[in-house]
Amino acid sequence: MDGPAYTQHALYVLEERGIRKDWVERVIRNPTRVVPDPVDPELVHFLGRIIEREGRVLRVIYNSCTNPNRVIAAYFDRTMQGKL
Repeated sequence: MDGPAYTQHALYVLEERGIRKDWVERVIRNPTRVVPDPVDPELVHFLGRIIEREGRVLRVIYNSCTNPNRVIAAYFDRTMQGKL
């Protein structure tokens, strides 16, 4: 798989939050859970644990309806700790 495209916002938050692109792409390729966005039907949330960050849950918000597909945002989701 070629890597996804990233919005400017996504690139900013990855740098700001210390999230590596390879972690984002790993979660997209092999998510533990996939959930639809509650507001925008074009967006999907991929969730997966990042072992390198003490098993924290990374949530990647992704638009698979664009060409190329785009990462919109990513963050460590504290509300999902212990739920995956």
